[in-house]
Order: sequence, then structure tokens, then C-alpha cells
Amino acid sequence: MSGEFDGLVAVVTGGASGIGAAITRRLRADGAVVAVFDLRPEGADADLAVAVDVADDASVREGVERVIAEFGRLDILVNNAGIGAQGDIAANDDAEWARVLDVNVVGLARVSRAALPHLRRSPAAAIVNTSSIAATAGLPQRALYSASKGAVLALTRAMAADHLAEGIRVNAVNPGTADTPWVGRLLDAADDPAAERAALEARQPHGRLVSADEVAGAVAYLASPAAGSTTGIGLAVDGGMHELRLRPRS
Repeated sequence: MSGEFDGLVAVVTGGASGIGAAITRRLRADGAVVAVFDLRPEGADADLAVAVDVADDASVREGVERVIAEFGRLDILVNNAGIGAQGDIAANDDAEWARVLDVNVVGLARVSRAALPHLRRSPAAAIVNTSSIAATAGLPQRALYSASKGAVLALTRAMAADHLAEGIRVNAVNPGTADTPWVGRLLDAADDPAAERAALEARQPHGRLVSADEVAGAVAYLASPAAGSTTGIGLAVDGGMHELRLRPRS
């Protein structure tokens, strides 16, 4: 299929399910060759699926070299792999803080630094990091998760500043609460799943959960060579949650 990503090779971490799977589908539909890095890559709809643990530097480097061996280049990196956490500031012990930050923040750094030598050779290099509405709005019972995603957003800006002169654009996408398997598991664990879903939907001004395909569309824009003047931003896909202050519906 012909598209704006023809001839370009992308890596999507956490690309076997949820938002990552939607991103993979979208990039491939627009012409990219896509490699998925995931702890459980089985069944990923990709041109290459590699078992990679973003918390392990050797695993990351082996994954990147596998992509280069298979396709000879790397143009787009989508740092989407991440894990969630619930609770206020007292709810998670030191080990859990270390685990979540290691995956969500240091994992992004591991993959990016392994990809950098190859991105520097690309004529259309782009990195897109998955942040969150939790980075820009205070959400209850998400202290650790919010800290990790706030770091992702700050790191995105720093990376954009560092690598602009090398021809590498770096941006983030900030999804609102999305209809993903992780959110589904949270809802299933609630005392009243239907009421909890209704509350999450009502929290977003457009009155529903964000779809994974909507997030994928934003990532495709940020990664596209057509967005050559867009770098260092966090693009909200949150139904207006961050910026709008609507009156309650009657």
C-alpha cells in the first residue's frame, strides 16, 4: 500500500496490544515497514516482532540490531511501552517506584539511545513518545504514574532540543483515558465497573473514552515527514480534558 511512510522503517515498543497495536496498524497502512518490540510479541500484526524488554539494555540493543539486520535502516521510533500504577503518594513502595520509572522513563532512554546512531542517518528521522493526560492534569490516585509520564513529557522536550540539529524530531502524544486492555482490567476490578466507566467517560469533555485509533492518528502525524516543522510538543488526544472547562451538562 502506498502512503506517506513509503520506504521508511519504524519501531513501535509495546506494539503488540492496545495503543501500540493501533499505532503499528496505522503506520503500516500508511506505507511504513514496522517492527514491534514487546515482552510478548506473539500475534503482533507487524513486519517483524521481537521479544524485547525495555528494562534490559542488552535486550534493547539486540532488538535494534535485529531491525537493522532485517531492514538496513531505522527512521521512526515510537516509545510506547509502559506500565501503570495506582494510588496516592503513600501507596507504592520504593521497589514499585523504581520499577515503574525504570520501564516508563529509563526504558524510553534505553531504546532511544540504541536507535540514535541509525536515526542520525535517516532523511526523515522522528521519535514519538507516549506520555499521558496524567502529565498535564492532576488525576486522583495516579501519583507514581503521573510522575513517570511527567518525566516523559519533560524528557521529550530535552531530547527535541538536543537532536534537532541532527535532523531528528522528537514529540510526545498525551492521550486521555483510552479504551485499552489496561483500562479494561481496571474497570473489571472496580466494585461497580459500569459506574466506574461512566465516571471516566464523564471526566472527558467529549463524554467518552479515547480510542486507540485516535491516538494512533496523532502519532502518525507527529512521525510523518509532512510534520517537518513540528518538534518538542506534547499533542493532547484527550477530548478536551486538559484545555477545556465546560459547564456541566443539564
